[in-house]
Amino acid sequence: MSNLFQPLHFKSGTSLKNRFMLAPLTNTQSHSDGRLSDDEYHWLTMRAKGGFGLTMTCAAHVQAVGQGFPGQLGVFGDEHLEGLTRLAQGIKAEDSLAVVQLHHAGMRSPAELIGQPPVCPSDNAETGAVALSTEAVEQLIEDFICAAERAEKAGFDGVEIHGAHGYILAQFLSGTVNQRQDQFGGSIENRMRPIAEIIEGVRSRCRPDFLLGLRLSPERFDVHLPDIIEVARAVLAAGKIDFLDMSLWDSFKEPEDEAFKGRSLLSYFTELDRGDVALGIAGKLRNPEEVSRAMATGIDFVMLGRAAILHHDFPLLMQADSDFTPVRNPVSVDYLRAQGLGEAFITYMSGWKGFVG
Repeated sequence: MSNLFQPLHFKSGTSLKNRFMLAPLTNTQSHSDGRLSDDEYHWLTMRAKGGFGLTMTCAAHVQAVGQGFPGQLGVFGDEHLEGLTRLAQGIKAEDSLAVVQLHHAGMRSPAELIGQPPVCPSDNAETGAVALSTEAVEQLIEDFICAAERAEKAGFDGVEIHGAHGYILAQFLSGTVNQRQDQFGGSIENRMRPIAEIIEGVRSRCRPDFLLGLRLSPERFDVHLPDIIEVARAVLAAGKIDFLDMSLWDSFKEPEDEAFKGRSLLSYFTELDRGDVALGIAGKLRNPEEVSRAMATGIDFVMLGRAAILHHDFPLLMQADSDFTPVRNPVSVDYLRAQGLGEAFITYMSGWKGFVG
């Protein structure tokens, strides 16, 4: 089982007890104003108890206008502190690191949910999104940093910046979506400036051992693989983050880009010089064989999503039996209830083809 059950020491001084992280998963269980619900608390603390060395929240929006889905956890106001503090304490009580994923949906914010047209790096006819002014981009960066400070105040061990999946920071990274003419558009250096400035701000304004990660996705949503490789290279070279989380959808696939086929998508990131920054992946890691195969590529940790929904204690099960056979989909509603999912989360998962039956 390689080093799956060995500690991972992050550069800022925090240690992960094993190599399992709970992936940040949309679960629609929070209250409509972004406050934590009992269901979301139960779902997350159950994973911490189940052996995940790091338990990450769902994407938590840093501005009200950045909400991406109903029932989303908020981290944009002090009204969220009470619930966030409770959650951090509950996760850490189970010997798991507690991390908030910082998020803004940008043009993917439904207008009917946020009560206004969504915002974007540039005007976007398809979504009706409105371009942010330079001052508004600077405020966005500030609000990401303030959300990190709020997470720190609540007692979390760290934060992950969501720069993937076509949300606002990934919209800046897209040379198609981002048509800006200021310092946040044009070259990839300019397009990644919001991410770089958020990293700098979190590092300067949070305590030295506050864990800081970044999530990137190298394909889909109008981003181009060479750009994301360059972003990853630059962030790793700067050495300001503790970990890079690559969301690949399929950890073993080849790139979609014809010019990069012939080897795995992951290999373009494992070959980068990462210094003392840890590298992990998410994407169809569903059973012990796939988890072990992923670790054998030279990554430092794995992030489990659907596998963690199906088995709240996946790490403990794998530690006890390296060849255990996970339950297969579809699973029953009662099974998901027993795994700690609330009714809103079960309804959401019922929309995933073949997951619930």
